[in-house]
Amino acid sequence: MKQGKSNPVGSANPARSVDAALSVRSANSALSARSSCILLPVSSLPSPYGIGTFGKAAFEWIDFLHEAKQGYWQVLPLSPTGFGDSPYQSFSAFAKNPYFIDLDILCEEGLLLPSEFADIRWGRSDKQVDYATLYQYREGVLRKAFSRFTDAALLDDFATAHSWFDDYGLFMAIKNLQGQKSWQQWDEPLRLRDPGTLVGIRKELAEDIRYHAFVQYQFERQWRAVHEYANNKGVRIIGDVPIYVALDSADVWSSPELFQLDDNYAPTEIAGCPPDGFSAEGQVWGNPLYNWEAIAKTAFLWWIQRLESNFDLYDMVRIDHFRGLESYYAIPYGSKSAKDGQWKPGPGMLFVNAIKEALPYAHIIAEDLGFLTEGVQKLLKDSGYPGMKLIQFAFDSRASESDQPDSYEKNMVVYPGTHDNDTIRGWSKTAPRASVKSAMKYFGIWRKRLLPGKMIDLAMQCPADLIVIPLQDWLELGSEARMNTPSSTGGNNWRWRLEKKALTRELASHIAEKTVKNERNKGWQ
Repeated sequence: MKQGKSNPVGSANPARSVDAALSVRSANSALSARSSCILLPVSSLPSPYGIGTFGKAAFEWIDFLHEAKQGYWQVLPLSPTGFGDSPYQSFSAFAKNPYFIDLDILCEEGLLLPSEFADIRWGRSDKQVDYATLYQYREGVLRKAFSRFTDAALLDDFATAHSWFDDYGLFMAIKNLQGQKSWQQWDEPLRLRDPGTLVGIRKELAEDIRYHAFVQYQFERQWRAVHEYANNKGVRIIGDVPIYVALDSADVWSSPELFQLDDNYAPTEIAGCPPDGFSAEGQVWGNPLYNWEAIAKTAFLWWIQRLESNFDLYDMVRIDHFRGLESYYAIPYGSKSAKDGQWKPGPGMLFVNAIKEALPYAHIIAEDLGFLTEGVQKLLKDSGYPGMKLIQFAFDSRASESDQPDSYEKNMVVYPGTHDNDTIRGWSKTAPRASVKSAMKYFGIWRKRLLPGKMIDLAMQCPADLIVIPLQDWLELGSEARMNTPSSTGGNNWRWRLEKKALTRELASHIAEKTVKNERNKGWQ
C-alpha cells in the first residue's frame, strides 16, 4: 500500500500514526464554564469537490475558530445521508458519510490521480451541495482509490475492531446488488436474514464488503486528524445523535427485535409528533419506534454502543428529541396524518442511569424542544443534562414563561435558532409580524436589520454555560442560507455552503471581541 504523506495540508495537520488516529479520545471533554460555540455542518465547508470534506478547509476553519476564541464547534450527524439527503435519515447509526473523505488527501497518499476527479463538475454552484452529482460520481472515484489499496489485512482488522461493521458492510453490499432497493423489498431469505443465505452472500460479496471497510477506515483516519487538530487548538467538537434511525437501515435489518415490527418485519407504529400550532396535521416522520422493553432487557446495550461510538468521534453530543425518552408519539404504520397517534411511555431514567453507569465520561446535551410535559421537565432535571433554549421561540405568541430570556439558567445551552430554524435575518422576514414586532420592542430597536446582532448579544450575555451561534447568523445571512425546513424534502434542505471568502480576519476579530467581553473564552486555550 502506498502510504504517501501524513500531512496533507502542511503544518495545519500534525503528523501522526494511523493507530493513534483511530484511537484518540479527547482528554478535555468537560463542558467549560461560559463557553461559546459556532454551529457549522461539515457539508457546508468550502471545497472544490461539491461538498465540505476533511481537507485543507476543515483545518482553516478550526484556525478561524481558534482566532475567534471559540471553545466549541458543533456539527450535524456525520452519518451517510439517506432519504431527502438528510443526515437524520441514514443507512446506519454507526457508519460515516463517504462524501466527507477528502480526495486531495487520497491523492497525496497515492491512492488517486488528480485526473480521475478534477474534471468532474461537482455541482452547478459552489454555494450549494448538489447531492445528485455526488451520488453519481463520488463512489466511482472512491472505488478507484480502493483498487490501489493493497493492505486487505488492515481493512479486515478495522472491520473486526468495529462490531457494527459486520452487519453494515453486508447490508450495503446487498443494497448495491439489489439496485439500492429498501431491505423490506428484498427476497424473503435476505429480508428475514436466513443464516445459510447470509453465509453464501457474504462470500459472494466479500470484495464489495471490503470496499465499504475501506471507506469507513479512510473516513476515520481523516476525521481523527481534524479532531486532534481542533483539540490542540483548544476547540472541542459537539456531535449530534438523532434519537431515531431510518427504517431502511442496517440497524433495523440486523436487529429487528429492538424495534416495533410485526412478524414480517414491517413497522406496527412509526414516529412523529402530534398536530400543533405549526402543523394542523402534525408530522409523520416514518421512523420505526424502539421496542424499549426488549432494549431494557439488554441493559440498553445497543444504545450504549451507539453513544460510545459517537464519543469516539466527539467531545460532547446532543441527543436529538430527548423528550422521546420520557414519552414518544406513536402513529399507526400507513397513516397519512399524525392525528391518529398517541403518546406512550419511554424508558426515562432507566435509560439515563444505564448511560451514566456505562459511560461516566459522557457529556450530553438534551434537545428538549417541542411539547414539554411535567414528566419531560422532571426527566431533564433528574438527568442533570443541560437542555436547550431558542431565542427565536421567546417571541412566538405560543411561547411559555420558560421560553423567555429571563428564565435562562446556567445549566443550559442557548441558541438563536438551530439548523431546523430560519436564520435570524430570514426569521425577521418570514416569522409572523407580531413575533418580529415583539422582538423589536424587546430589544428597543426600529430596524429589522439590527436583530441578528441583538439576538447574538442576548445569547452572549445570558447566564447559560454554553451558547451556540449558527455561522449564518454571525454572517447575517437570510433565508437562502437556512439549513433545513422540517417536514419538507428536497428544495434547499441540507444544501447551504459557506463561501471561503466569508471567513475574514475582521469577522474572527469581531467574534473574539464579543466572546472576551462576555467572558465566554473560559474554555478557550
